[in-house]
Amino acid sequence: MMSDLNIDMAMARIDGALELIAGVRAGVSGAILGQERVIDLTLATILAGGHGLLVGAPGLAKTRLVEAIGVAMNLDWGRVQFTPDLMPSDIIGAEVLDQASNGARRFRFLKGPIFKSLVMADEINRASPRTQSALLQAMQEGEVTVSGTTYDLPQPFHVLATQNPIEQEGTYPLPEAQLDRFLLQIDVPLPERETERQILLATTGKDQLSAKEALRPGELESLQEFVRIMPVGAKILDAVLDLVRSARPQSTTDPKLADLVAWGPGPRAGQALIKAAKARAFLRGRVSPTLDDVTLVARPALCHRMALTWRARADGLEIASLVDQLVDEALGPQ
Repeated sequence: MMSDLNIDMAMARIDGALELIAGVRAGVSGAILGQERVIDLTLATILAGGHGLLVGAPGLAKTRLVEAIGVAMNLDWGRVQFTPDLMPSDIIGAEVLDQASNGARRFRFLKGPIFKSLVMADEINRASPRTQSALLQAMQEGEVTVSGTTYDLPQPFHVLATQNPIEQEGTYPLPEAQLDRFLLQIDVPLPERETERQILLATTGKDQLSAKEALRPGELESLQEFVRIMPVGAKILDAVLDLVRSARPQSTTDPKLADLVAWGPGPRAGQALIKAAKARAFLRGRVSPTLDDVTLVARPALCHRMALTWRARADGLEIASLVDQLVDEALGPQ
């Protein structure tokens, strides 16, 4: 049995971790009004060690949110504006030829903006597929390879990409392989009337909103480790398996689903659900996820990992509504 001393040490660690994450939430909220769900899901993405795709119209403070998280979590962060003429070397970096005073020549690697702990890929779908693919190895492996040489990226390393769902002219849809690299797809809605009123007052006067630093170097890694070791009950694990497998047309027992879903989520979707559910529970001051946590991260974890058939789209079905239906069937109404 665990001794009283070990119990006291564990409780002290839990209390310390919860105090740190409360400080992070307060630090981010100092720069962002409203959007509590978006903030929670974005913080959950970082705490789970993943990457996030923020989807929303212009002017909804997506860039400001990334900056606020970088400040609150004390991360070295940078922004890359994706455009049609952006090249992979503009992101990763490139080798240049140096000549010494004695005439000797050698290649030297100049690091690109991806060598940051937090990278904002702004309007990622405006770049060509070739440039988008430059992020694949970085997001999955935490390293990049240039001219046969592999370079490790800073740790922690996170990508928060943005995408405008309104203006699609001159854009390139993200390939399924890259979408799967994002732990969560986070929809950023328009603010409620009262929140928008507060935004107008806060951003058009003398005083400006600003984020506050809440973590010291190394403390984010400690929080991420805490989330990783959080226990997951057998009931939660089975519920995640039931949900993910029910969304695959080749695995489901519902013959109607095969007519609706062109392709379903792979094993990485289940990993995303568990990681995000644990991080969300931690943000709520709990040390183990519940079915409610799984339910609330289901849409962000599954919608970008599924595709509807042409027939389903023609009938007006939306992927989010289908995910909600699958959640109700697999987990029960919450």
